[in-house]
Order: sequence, then C-alpha cells, then structure tokens
Amino acid sequence: MAREIMKTHDLIFASRPHFKAAHIMLYGNLDMALAPYGEHWRQMRKIAVTNLLSMRRVQSFQAVREMEEMIEENMVLLSGFNLEDYFPSLGWLSSLFGWDERAKRNFIKWDGVLSQMIQEHTNKKHRSDQKDDDFVDVLLSLKEDPNLGFNLENEHIKALLLDMFAAGTDTTYIVLEWGMAELIRNPNVMKMLQDEVKKIASGKPMVNEHDLGEMHYLRAVIKEILRLHPPAPLLLQRESMESCQLEGYEIPKKTRVIINYWAIARDPEVWEKPNEFIPERFLNNPIDFKGQDYEYIPFGSGRRMCPGIQFAVSTTELTLANLVNRFDWLLPDTLVGEVNMAEAPGLTMKMMNNLHLVPKTCF
Repeated sequence: MAREIMKTHDLIFASRPHFKAAHIMLYGNLDMALAPYGEHWRQMRKIAVTNLLSMRRVQSFQAVREMEEMIEENMVLLSGFNLEDYFPSLGWLSSLFGWDERAKRNFIKWDGVLSQMIQEHTNKKHRSDQKDDDFVDVLLSLKEDPNLGFNLENEHIKALLLDMFAAGTDTTYIVLEWGMAELIRNPNVMKMLQDEVKKIASGKPMVNEHDLGEMHYLRAVIKEILRLHPPAPLLLQRESMESCQLEGYEIPKKTRVIINYWAIARDPEVWEKPNEFIPERFLNNPIDFKGQDYEYIPFGSGRRMCPGIQFAVSTTELTLANLVNRFDWLLPDTLVGEVNMAEAPGLTMKMMNNLHLVPKTCF
C-alpha cells in the first residue's frame, strides 16, 4: 500500500492536508514541509535543496539550541489533535479550549525572534568582518536574485527557517538519543562500533566528514536506529488531490492518508527478529533509505520525501562517531534496572523518559 501511495499514485497524494496550527504558526503554510502541493512548494523545496541542505551549513544551528522550548511547543501544537482539522464546524472548540490562543502566542514569540534575526543579518550584510554565510544570509541574498522565479518575502524566509530549525534539531537529537540507548543496551554493538571508529580515526581526537565513507558499521548502526526508532513514525500526512483507486477501494479527493512506517519497519514478514537491534542486517545489504525500498522509508518516498536525507544522516553519523570515539559511556549509579525504552506519543517519537548517561574519557 505504501508503494501504491508514494510511487504509483505519488502525484495524486503529493499534497498536505490543512492543519489549523500550521496555518497560524507557519505564515499561512508558506513553509515547505506542510505546504500544499504546487508551484510555491516546488520553489521552496528548490531553495532548500540547492542552497541550504549542505554539510557546511551544519554550524548554522548553533544558536538554535537557545530556542529549544519554542521548538518543543511547535512540535506539540503541530502534532496535537485539533477537532477543527477534521470537523471544521467544531472550530469553536479550538477557541473554547485555548488551542488557537496557544498557537498564536507561540507564533508571536517565533515571529519576534525571526524578525530580529533577519534584521540583524540585514544590518551586518556589508560588514567586512562577516563570517561565512549561514541560512539567513543565503535566503536574504536570494531575495535579490532575478532568476529565482517568484518574489521571496520575509514571511517565506521565516516559514522556511522554522522547517530547517525543526528538522535540524528535534529529529537529529531524537535519533541520537535512541541510538545511544540501544548501544548501552547492546554492549557488543557498542564495542564493534567503537573499534571501527577508532581504527579509521587513527588516534585523531575528532572524526571528520572524510572519515565517514569508510565507516560501514556506523552506517549500519544508523540504519538500524532509523528502522526501530524513526523520528517520524507516521511520516507526515498526505492528502489526495483527486480521486483514485487503491487496491480496489475508491479513494475520494481530499482524503487524508497516514502511512504507518513504524509498523512497516517491524513487519515480521519482512524483517527477521524485527524487534531486536541488529545492525548487521544492513551489512552487505542494498536496502537504503532513499525511498526506493518501501519496507524501509524513514524519510518517506516520492515527491514529498524529506529533501535533507544526506544532510541529516551525515550530521547524525558525524555526531555519533565522535561520541563513541572520545568517550566510553556508562549508566549512572542511581539508575536501577535497564534503560526505559518507552515511546512518547507525538509527531516525532521521543523517549518517554530522557536518557541519562555518564561519559568516561577514553583518550
């Protein structure tokens, strides 16, 4: 069924449904991730892929950590169940229970932060001591590009920055936290990973991007984390732009579609011992996360698959490699029993309880 939706009928299901919270907080859906399918989405995706999603932009997220609470609130609001999204006539309940006001308050906070950020970057534009361009600098420069194809306004920039902040922080640390939890629970895997990383790093205190290509077991570990603990277990909802037939069923226009990747990735008919953490299943295995193997689609597939796959995977690989290269990791003495692997509900799948580990320098 996932293949039918994301390949055979990909264009029909390429749009996103309307979400009240997204409309409020993303400048009327001017972003990329939740924008409806069309020319605006194509232009925003082109900007993101061409100008933003490269390894040298990783450092652009340095200041985002200060916005952690606001990002968390964004994810809660965007993943929450709002009756108005499914039953528009009940929209008054959103106001009654304070949902609209909560979304508007968060929007006002974000708009203030992003407006100040844009103003500061505009002011420093002609300074001689300016460092390498970051996301905001790149987007501001595109406003003056006559070949862009549409008028890029500050609202477009703010909406796209919100996408980048969420994708560059929330999902990355979720994958890393689950990964470290599995490595602690599977010490043999941890040892094999550390042995590979230390061998290729050859005594260097820091692993760099050039080392990653030789770290095949590291790539297998990352793939297994994304199988068992996908940051977006239900991907992002799609909406049909016209009616079609799926396996004999008539699917009306504007039908919302949810693809349960969590279940696909644990299907016992596809995966041997599906609930166990076994990175070796990906060694010498052609299955990849680029959207062509429908039993393994942590980033989705088709037109609306995540455009930042390589960016996300490289960032996660680099961080995890350095964590196991520099340190041994232990559970705190105060922890009784095993790591709690309970999953929290939401748009992104976090650990129910934060993971606490103790680093021990091994250099």
